[in-house]
Amino acid sequence: MAIKQSKALKGAYEKFDKEKAYTTTEAVKILKDTITVKFDATAEVHFTLGIDPKHADQQIRTTTSLPNGTGKDVKVVVFCEDDKVAAAKAAGAIDAGGTELIDKVIKKGWTDFDVAVATPTMMKNLAKAARVLGPRGLMPNPKSGTVTPEVEKAVKELSAGRIEFRNDKAGLIHTIFGKSSFTEAQLVENLDAMIKSVKDAKPSGVKGNYIQRITVCSSMGPGIKIEIGE
Repeated sequence: MAIKQSKALKGAYEKFDKEKAYTTTEAVKILKDTITVKFDATAEVHFTLGIDPKHADQQIRTTTSLPNGTGKDVKVVVFCEDDKVAAAKAAGAIDAGGTELIDKVIKKGWTDFDVAVATPTMMKNLAKAARVLGPRGLMPNPKSGTVTPEVEKAVKELSAGRIEFRNDKAGLIHTIFGKSSFTEAQLVENLDAMIKSVKDAKPSGVKGNYIQRITVCSSMGPGIKIEIGE
């Protein structure tokens, strides 16, 4: 059964050739020209990868820093020792602490934040909160750079636009690279950085074509193909 498209989306698709693959500069221009919503839409990028997610050595989970940020206010919380609390808060963390903060998560189910950072020595205590943080994707992880003794640096990078991306069970990566209110130049710079990060994250065990398809779109907007050879 075909999915019914809205009048606005049909009109957006008429503004470009949906079968053609565009450069990042061309695609961003089309993305901004085909926005179908009245709010500040999110710019999304979707990768189809030639990986086998069933194999551990072909899993992708890493981070990248977008040059112009994400356009989103990131609420960061830090689980750390007392002597790092002041520095974490000064760097932009909405809260920081040790046992009491962990108890707040466990006993009250507090998860009003976007990213959690923890020092390595705090992870043993934080493990008790895994049942609350894990299902929400908030558990700190060394692979994503959120388990580190340098909490101040981590908070600043996350607040400035460092994002984590990973493949799903189908071998796809879905992530963002800004807002429609960004200039075309800012979006292109962010998109180029995101594509480079995915290319750099290629697992050594992958054979054949690694990146099979790249598509960008705005919130509820049409999908625009990107030239993979860029």
